[in-house]
Order: sequence, then structure tokens, then C-alpha cells
Amino acid sequence: MKGVLLVNLGSPDSPTPKDVRPYLDEFLMDERVIDAPKWLRNLLVRGIILQTRPKKSAKAYAKIWWDEGSPLIVLSERFRDKVQEGTKLPVALGMRYGSGSIEEGLESLKSQGVTEVLLVPLYPHYAMSSYETVVVKALEVGAAKFPEMEIITLPAFYKNPEYIKVLSESIAEGLKDFEYDHILFSYHGIPERHIRKSDPTRFHCKIDGQCCKVNSVAHNTCYRHQVYDTTELVKKELNLPEDKVSSSFQSRLAGDPWLKPYTDYEFKRLAEEGKKRLAVITPAFVSDCLETLEEIAMEGKEEFLEAGGTDYIHIPCLNDREDWVALMAKWINTWAETEALPV
Repeated sequence: MKGVLLVNLGSPDSPTPKDVRPYLDEFLMDERVIDAPKWLRNLLVRGIILQTRPKKSAKAYAKIWWDEGSPLIVLSERFRDKVQEGTKLPVALGMRYGSGSIEEGLESLKSQGVTEVLLVPLYPHYAMSSYETVVVKALEVGAAKFPEMEIITLPAFYKNPEYIKVLSESIAEGLKDFEYDHILFSYHGIPERHIRKSDPTRFHCKIDGQCCKVNSVAHNTCYRHQVYDTTELVKKELNLPEDKVSSSFQSRLAGDPWLKPYTDYEFKRLAEEGKKRLAVITPAFVSDCLETLEEIAMEGKEEFLEAGGTDYIHIPCLNDREDWVALMAKWINTWAETEALPV
């Protein structure tokens, strides 16, 4: 029997340092998030970062917390429930970190008689610290706890025409009553070394502005290439002016070169160049979360206005939009009937 496991990032149980601390510990101790030797991760995370970060992060979570709980969890559950309405297959939800784990999701499917699982990482793009860590964790848990289950993974869907159409429609709706000077596609940042580590050829990815334009098998696992592809495909779908669209990267850690340009620098640059009315979209996420609701919708607006901008909007993620739900249900049903996965 077939079933589906949707997997998102996860969240602390509450916006308090007590609950944020174990969540951050699990997240930052992941070797695909901070890809340093375990002894060094221990030193960095438990000896330095967790001494101050939980309190600061708890304040940020408190700013965006809903009455029902964490926005990312609530939105993911709504999405799961709506997708379930569109398919006869059992649909479960798991989180990579925190409560409601991948193991719990697989256990739920097992209890319904599922032996063949479609794993759906809720990330459009491939990156070590998002898509890859979900797949690796699910396969590890599956092998250890559910050896009778076969797990098939939905590919990264960043350039799927149907996905691009849904994403573009959501952006068009967000821009409907906003006369923008510029649209900024802000993607989650990753260290530059992650790009090189994900390159199966070990020589193609140079992050030199040209390698993303030269066709290569490396693009299948290159986050930088994939996010720029998404921006270009949306530009084409919506016929957006070339000079009014750009991409940037947010959420970096100090001490390492991360993908550039940095989003906070772009807020300042665009405002100083006379781009007074800015729209920001965050397509690395399908569900609004701390990085979109606090870092971009709140802090980003403040930074842009302080730099001289006058009007600012953050266009929400796809969340539980009906067309996004319908598309996911379509992919699931196609797999159930034909074994085919979207490309």
C-alpha cells in the first residue's frame, strides 16, 4: 500500500528559551547544517552559540507566534489536511527537527498499512542543509525502524512548469495593488563551501558568475543554480522587467563566506539607488516561518525604510493556497497511478 510523508523544517514547541534551546541544538548539531567535525560542532554550538542564541531566538519567535502555535507547524498541518482531501492515499506530516518527527510520520503511515512511501521534502531547491538532510534522515530512520518500507523521494521541483505557474500566480496576486520599483527574490543563504561539497564533479562549481550558466550534471544538486533558475522562470512567466528584478540571500552566520549578495545589504543598496517601493518574495520556503515572517516581513521592512525606502511588502509563501494544494495532490495521484514523478 502506498502513502505520502510530507516533511518540513520544524519549530520549537513554544517561543521560550527553554523550548528553543533543544530545537536549536538538534538543528545546529546536524552535520549538514554546520558541516564541521563533531568535536568542533560541539564547541561552536554547545560551547558558544547556545549560551546566548536561545534567548534571542525566543524573542524573535514570540513576535511571529500565532494563537494556534508555530506558524510553520500550523501552515504545514493545514497543507497536509487539504492535500489529504485531494488523494485517497494516507498523507502524514513529519518535521526534520523538533516535535512531530519523521519517525512519528512514518509510524503513522505504518499503522495504516503503508509499505511504499513517497517522501516529499517541502523545499523546492536542493541544498545540503534542507532537502538533503531530510532525505538522509528519512532513509536512516526507515532502514533502522521501518525496514519493510520502501521510500521514494520527490525530486526538487524548483523548475517544474506547474510549480512555476503556481508560484507566479501567487506573486502576481501579491503585486496586484502594489506599484513596485523593484522585486527582490530573497532566498535562504548557505555557505559557499556547501555548493562545492554538493558538486558531484568536484570541479564545475566555482561560484564565479559563469558556472551556473554552463550546463552540467552539477546543477542537479547546486542550490545557487537552482534558485537563479527559479527567478528567471518566474520573470519569464510574468514578463517582469529585467531591470526591476534581482535575487539575494538571507540568514547567514558570521565567520564564513556565504552566497552573495546578502539580502540586508540589498535593502540598503536598492533604497539608496532610488528604488523606493520594494516587493520581496521568499521562494526557498513553501511555508511562512521565522525567516520569512520575522526576518523579512518585519526586520526587512524596517531596514529598507530606514535606508530611505517608502513602501515595502512581503509576498507570502505558497502556504496552503488551493492551487498549490491541488498541484501537490496531482503529483501524488500521478505517482500512485503511474509511478511517475514530476520533473
